[in-house]
Amino acid sequence: MQRSRWSHRLLSGGQEPDPRFTLANERTFLAWIRTSLALLAGGVAVEAFAAEIFSLEIRKTLSITLLLLAMFISASACIRWLNIERAMRHKRPLPFPLLIPALSVGGTLVTLVLINLVAL
Repeated sequence: MQRSRWSHRLLSGGQEPDPRFTLANERTFLAWIRTSLALLAGGVAVEAFAAEIFSLEIRKTLSITLLLLAMFISASACIRWLNIERAMRHKRPLPFPLLIPALSVGGTLVTLVLINLVAL
């Protein structure tokens, strides 16, 4: 069975990897999407339900930060899935996961803001 031209062009040729690896890559992509959706929900929840806890500026800052993290993770998850799939097809080393340090730094910043607010 042949892949479509679109798939062939997107995946840049190579040999079909073991289906277990492709499915594991897909599960990892879906886990990143779940994380993105959780941050999206958190951003909406902060804006909708934290009016009595935080001032408007702080609420907006936290919400926008969470929403931007969600958007970044969602976009990066797709790019990461594609890069890993290509690397497996061409028997190259897996790419460095830029998504992980970016998420860690973003989560740390949001947490620091919240700790600052609670401490004051």
